[in-house]
Amino acid sequence: MLKKAAKWVLICAGAGLLLYGILLAFARASFSDALETTYTKKDLIDNFKARKDEIFALRNYFKSIVPQNRKVEIEFSSNSLLGRFGVSTTDATGSIIYPIFLKWDLKTTSVQVDSVITTLHWTQQTLQVLKAKLDSAHCISVRNGDPCRIGFQRSGMGMYFYELFTNPVPDNAKARYNDGCTYIFYNPVLVLEYGGGAIGPQCFPKDQ
Repeated sequence: MLKKAAKWVLICAGAGLLLYGILLAFARASFSDALETTYTKKDLIDNFKARKDEIFALRNYFKSIVPQNRKVEIEFSSNSLLGRFGVSTTDATGSIIYPIFLKWDLKTTSVQVDSVITTLHWTQQTLQVLKAKLDSAHCISVRNGDPCRIGFQRSGMGMYFYELFTNPVPDNAKARYNDGCTYIFYNPVLVLEYGGGAIGPQCFPKDQ
């Protein structure tokens, strides 16, 4: 009886180790794929030059669908998955007062997403139109405000952004938006941004 029990313990332990190995290999492969997908500052600039009209159209559309006193950030991982979705209330200056909702990896058709987009007076069609406009701009995320922050692409553990201003950047703010690390001043209404990840470079790579 004891031999039989020990046999089953060994079988279960072996199966557990096998499953762990499979999951670990999958995680490593996924992580490696993420790190292998890289972009450069040149890609960021070239995309703006090629899709300037689409990028501004995306900014204008998003501004038109976000209610007053709301800050909304949304990133699509695919047609049916949101990598990040957040909603906050703002004051008259656009500063965040308190967060309402912030989640990662949500299906666009989930109950949570439906309940949040209802408060924004959005529908599933709104999400589809927004995704189409992001695709046209070859971008993956957008956050309203002035500047409007549009996410170009993730690169390894970091991400590239466009900061679009309604009016030219004030002289007293140019130093902040041209620090040679996170921000690069590109033109009077556009600042390029690089957001570093948990590991890897925290500034625009020096060789770009």
